[in-house]
Amino acid sequence: VQLQAFGGGVVQAGGSLRLSCAVSRTIFNNNIMAWYRQAPGKQRDLVARITSGGSTEYADSLKGRFTISRDRAKYTLYLQMNSLKPEDTGVYYCNVQYTIREYWGQGTQVTVSS
Repeated sequence: VQLQAFGGGVVQAGGSLRLSCAVSRTIFNNNIMAWYRQAPGKQRDLVARITSGGSTEYADSLKGRFTISRDRAKYTLYLQMNSLKPEDTGVYYCNVQYTIREYWGQGTQVTVSS
């Protein structure tokens, strides 16, 4: 298994969740890692991206609420989500771009109730 995401769940609006993605050591460095999400009936969209050097990029609508990070010692990618809204509901996927290949995790469901 290359990527395994977990940490999703049901949370009330205004709450927080932290998603984790365990990444295989062989593809953890010298890459770009990201979180995407897919709401019901919609396309999969970029949430946030982080490079090996630590540069980050966020979807405009999520800036200030979500934080992406990576832990080299634990080979794990994180997404801290605060002030969650019902429109944040969806399946969240972790993604790694390594050399010319792209890897996806299995997705973890996040449901935000109003």
